[in-house]
Amino acid sequence: MTTRWIPDTLTLEERAAAALNAMTGMADQDFDHIPFFAANLMQEPAHLTHGDWDYGSSHGRMVDGMILARHMSGSEQGTEIEAKYRANLLSFFKEDGLSYRQQNPHREWEPNANFIDQRAVILSLTTWYMSSGDERVKEAADKHVAALKRVAIKEREVWYYPASEYKDGGWPSSNAVQLRLAPDPAAFCGRLIMPLLKYHELTGNADALELCEFFAALIVQRSGVFNKDGSFNDSLAYRSGHFHTRLGTLDALARFGAFTKDASLINFVERSYAWALTQCTAFGWTPGDLKEQAYEHETCSLVDLISTGITLAQSGYTQYWGTVERFIRNHLAESQLLEMGWVKETKDTAGNVPGLITYSDIADRTRGAFAGYSAPNDFCCDVNHGRGHTSDLQICCLGSGTRGLYMGWSNTVTEHKGTVSVNFLLNRGSAWLDVDSYLPHEGKVVLHIHRDIPRLRVRIPEWAGWAKVSFVREQGGEVSEGNGSEPSRWVNEVFLLLGAAKAGEKITITFPLSVRKTIETAIGQTFETLWRGDDVIDISPQGTKHPFYSGRKVYDEAPLREGSYVRHEQELVW
Repeated sequence: MTTRWIPDTLTLEERAAAALNAMTGMADQDFDHIPFFAANLMQEPAHLTHGDWDYGSSHGRMVDGMILARHMSGSEQGTEIEAKYRANLLSFFKEDGLSYRQQNPHREWEPNANFIDQRAVILSLTTWYMSSGDERVKEAADKHVAALKRVAIKEREVWYYPASEYKDGGWPSSNAVQLRLAPDPAAFCGRLIMPLLKYHELTGNADALELCEFFAALIVQRSGVFNKDGSFNDSLAYRSGHFHTRLGTLDALARFGAFTKDASLINFVERSYAWALTQCTAFGWTPGDLKEQAYEHETCSLVDLISTGITLAQSGYTQYWGTVERFIRNHLAESQLLEMGWVKETKDTAGNVPGLITYSDIADRTRGAFAGYSAPNDFCCDVNHGRGHTSDLQICCLGSGTRGLYMGWSNTVTEHKGTVSVNFLLNRGSAWLDVDSYLPHEGKVVLHIHRDIPRLRVRIPEWAGWAKVSFVREQGGEVSEGNGSEPSRWVNEVFLLLGAAKAGEKITITFPLSVRKTIETAIGQTFETLWRGDDVIDISPQGTKHPFYSGRKVYDEAPLREGSYVRHEQELVW
């Protein structure tokens, strides 16, 4: 891979390589490589613990995340551990086609097929089959989808599940079926639509599409998950408006609306998405729910926001490209654990209990993980309200955070019917062009064109305006210039239209940087943030455990380094 001088700015594929380190390190090699679920990094020494999510949920997240991270980064780290995760994942299936939680010698939970787990399972099988074409995986996925359909309660216009878990003998309560109970449809049905739809797109599986159709009808027409104004139902029966499962359902519905060309469904999603943004900060912190967990941000929720925003932007709500880039640059990037000096670890193995807890090498093992419960200004959430401090890492957030990196990376440069769009101003290589981003140091982006492009457009941040946007095109000694004030230069509100581009051309786009302060509110807490472009470079008050946004350095000229980008002719499209 040829190297050259590139800006030393946020490069998502490098972050993916760091995430691989944590996904590898979470394996409990003394317990069949079952990954640990949570970490307490404030404890001295820090430790990792197992939980009942260890099985289909955690393995599904890890298999999905490792495939995507490897595709982005080209890294081979942890391939042996990934093989163990894959083997374990397949071993959790029973003959009925569902994935079951297993017994743990230190816990009292019973084996069951939890329906939050099933979503991670079909997600991972879809990514696995997409990347490999392995017919054994497709066979497992087809059987799994058939089981999801078979056990669903089917009414005239909607399908649902009458409990959170299924057991060997069927649903735990026949009375729940008779009473038509449908506990929290967002958590157990709505989120399933997203991977089921992609599996249908990939394979043509008709059962998967049918599940999507009847689950979508349940959520929109009968569930009560979302109020008429788009807000989340915060009653206890709906998990107090739990953000991850509501936002994950919006992600699923947005994709289904785009797939079916259902404008009313897209509008339904946008109304709730716009409301959700009013509960979040502009840099991407989200509440955990609307009650006791409100103060704890899950990276999972942020990635749902990112994914939903991308689909809405693709569907015509182009303002959300900028919203999503702010989320990626800020709370997604800040939530990844890279600097480990504050974590107190030990190499002593005396207190380790396989299948329960480990205290060994926690900092080394978790470098690259994403925050499980964070504050707006700190990796660790240790506020006086809500539940106080619970844990700092959750493996679901590690898998989701990696998927968030992938969604940003894969949607930075897109092509549709001859038009290549640069949607995010982030470092990225592609078959069509490379993007060198000098942000947040300079208002400059340089495009290196690899092949002829019939129509090229680049999103410009809304804070840059249009009058002072300019570009220089260079090829073979010829130089031409243009600016944002020229006629017919803008399309879809936010895109600078550059027309045809030729292989070998270099295009430099410049625009003024915005430096501003905003006041951000997070569940009654107030923060003053200093922005440079789309990056928060300071926040007040500062965090006290592992502060966010307090060590970001900016310069008048972006620092450069020798490097290269990963480029694929064929990319995995999620």
